[in-house]
Amino acid sequence: MADPTPVIDDLRAESEELDLLVAELSPAQWALATPAPGWTVAHQIAHLAWTDHSSVLAVTDHDAFSREVEKALAAPGDFVDEGAEEGARKPPERLLADWRAGRTALEEALRAAPDGARFPWYGPPMSTASMATARLMETWAHGMDVADALGVERTPTDRLRHIARLGVRTRDFAFGVHGMPVPFEEFRVELTAPSGEVWTYGPEDAADRVTGPALDFCLLVTQRAHRSDLALRAAGPDADRWLDIAQAFAGPPGKGRQAKGETP
Repeated sequence: MADPTPVIDDLRAESEELDLLVAELSPAQWALATPAPGWTVAHQIAHLAWTDHSSVLAVTDHDAFSREVEKALAAPGDFVDEGAEEGARKPPERLLADWRAGRTALEEALRAAPDGARFPWYGPPMSTASMATARLMETWAHGMDVADALGVERTPTDRLRHIARLGVRTRDFAFGVHGMPVPFEEFRVELTAPSGEVWTYGPEDAADRVTGPALDFCLLVTQRAHRSDLALRAAGPDADRWLDIAQAFAGPPGKGRQAKGETP
């Protein structure tokens, strides 16, 4: 059984890095548009606060979380946007305080979870490590949206290993959610980490392969960049198809980002 402590530690570090990016923003900067249509910097942080709150309920209060799922099922197309909109209307200092309190509560709940625990979610149930990984992935991805809005270049770290692993593990989900047959054979994935280490997944002799920078793979599977703008390479038809549809997040297929220079 995997020890969830390293990913919980990295989730904390990822959140703290994003916190430094937004802690001193002016009201005008909180209102800046991000690459997500209709979402400002405030919407991005509000979404993280909202999802952290839902995660705490999933870990600590299954009945309360079940009521949240019922709300989501009643308004599947609006539930996420409404949660972000509600939080974005708060004064920045209140929104920031709520996000900090929520992520602290989640960290404490995850660290206190018993070995082998599994928690309900909007998709399949999650282990402690899986919950922390999903939260890290979202924190990093929405943090990229915030950085884009602010014109800030973020330095990638090897915390990306959790997102890369999640991206590989969600391969079959990506095919399924697009209504495509799932490849029978595993792929070989070789990614160069920010530190220079090479992360590998799948059998060495696999016919279909994906290679490139880990940062680019994480941008792809979180749909924060268009494939044509990334230095990823696919060998084999199934691997090539995967790079067009990959997504590490739950829910229906995302629209993704337009290629640079493409007219909206």
